[in-house]
Amino acid sequence: MSESPDALDMPVPALVARGMLGGVLMGLANLVPGISGGTMLLAAGVYPQFIGGIAEVTTLRFRPRTLALLGAVTVAQLLAIGLLAGLVKGLVVDHRWVMYSLFIGLTLGGVPILRGMIGRPSRDVVVGAVLGFLGMVGVALLQSQGVVGGGGEASWPYLAFAGVLGASAMILPGVSGGYLLLVLGVYVPVLSAIDEVKQGLRALDVVSLVEPVGSVVLPVGVGVILGIAGVSHLLKWLLARFERPTLGVLVGLLLGAVVGLYPFQRPVPPEPGAVIGGRVLTADEVDAVDPEDWPQEAYVPTAMEVAGAGVLAVVGFGVTLGVSWVGRDREAVEPAAP
Repeated sequence: MSESPDALDMPVPALVARGMLGGVLMGLANLVPGISGGTMLLAAGVYPQFIGGIAEVTTLRFRPRTLALLGAVTVAQLLAIGLLAGLVKGLVVDHRWVMYSLFIGLTLGGVPILRGMIGRPSRDVVVGAVLGFLGMVGVALLQSQGVVGGGGEASWPYLAFAGVLGASAMILPGVSGGYLLLVLGVYVPVLSAIDEVKQGLRALDVVSLVEPVGSVVLPVGVGVILGIAGVSHLLKWLLARFERPTLGVLVGLLLGAVVGLYPFQRPVPPEPGAVIGGRVLTADEVDAVDPEDWPQEAYVPTAMEVAGAGVLAVVGFGVTLGVSWVGRDREAVEPAAP
């Protein structure tokens, strides 16, 4: 994806303004599984400049113009996440089937984005899609068995790994970092930790920041930094040499994502012997489990819930598709560099 002459000549104030808009949208995307941060930057018209800026900084090239853009995107994104994390977490915990139905539509809305990038399907694309689909289904099944994610206290390496995967959403349109955190079972803990940090800062209570920062925010943040520096270059390399199978894998990941987003589940109190966060609970530990970490069980939905889920999925699909159309139209009016 090349920068256009218009993009290169854009005044710095206009570039920063677009960067702030893209950062706010990107922050919202990272909070809502199914929407890609890369897609949001594409809609704001700064995606090529942002990716180029990451490449510059990771190779120790620091231009004021680049730093201004990256700073605007980063600050705006952090503000959006900090202000809205608690609200989104509450909706996910208290209105699961509503939010997950919306997430399914948002997730599937990324498929046409990648389908348009692929063009005519071929064998390597199909093989990649099948592998990506099976991989995501496998992760969802492991999560349902409590092997990965599923609440509880995740380890530092696991949270850092989740941060690395989440950072991939900043690189390629159509990939949702929020969903990856959700299927890995750390989505709610991360939002909870961010909300705790916000409350602690608001109350000027430094002591209350130690636990959420040390146990969640810091390892995820380290993973995100490593992901931005490493995954961006890896994806660029894969897309340059194996573009079609790589895009096929991404399509498969999105299609397989809905398996882990089955909306009609409800929390049930854990019993002794239950596995949460990869650990078998004793009778003394059961009562200490936070309700938001309780295991989920499927239930038979009412006809009204099924109809509502369908409507919400369609709405989510339309939102993601609409954002991608905005980005595509913006790119279309910018002439490609020779």
